[in-house]
Amino acid sequence: MFTVTVHTTGAGELVVRLPQQRVTAEAGTEDKGPSPIAPELKELAWGAGSFIVLFVLMRVVLFPRVKNGMQARYGKIRDDHESADAMRAAARGEVAAYEQELAGVRAEAAQRIQAVRDIIEAERAIAIGVANERISASRADANAVNEAAKAAAAPHIKEAVADVSGRAAELATGRKPDAAMVNSVVTSLIGAGQ
Repeated sequence: MFTVTVHTTGAGELVVRLPQQRVTAEAGTEDKGPSPIAPELKELAWGAGSFIVLFVLMRVVLFPRVKNGMQARYGKIRDDHESADAMRAAARGEVAAYEQELAGVRAEAAQRIQAVRDIIEAERAIAIGVANERISASRADANAVNEAAKAAAAPHIKEAVADVSGRAAELATGRKPDAAMVNSVVTSLIGAGQ
């Protein structure tokens, strides 16, 4: 950027003056002022100082804290995993012990059930034997009463059959058959039926 100076003279003329360029005596080049790209020494010193302070602060104070925090976190996670594995192993052990105990209880229950079944089967066999003896005794008594009734009724049956047979023969032939002959035929038929 250039600054232009404008003056008016008494004769009404405008005089424009351009700034003179600085020329250094040593090199014979003109001085353009500070470079907009190249930083100044103060800026470099402040930047380097800030970087060194930040680096020291990070290296000495902040990084060890972060590192210790991360190690503590990883240690806690590792401890949590180990305690979880230990709890899982303990739970598996408890489950195995429970299953063993359950198998023992089931075996004992099966033995008790079998013992009760054996007792019930023995009692049932005894009850069936007693019932069979009572039934046999009742059957024998009934057979004896039946045989006695048959024996008592046998003469009456023979007599009734002889009378019916004689009357049927008399009706069929028109004459009365001999009573001794009818009795002998009835006796032989009843004797053959037994």
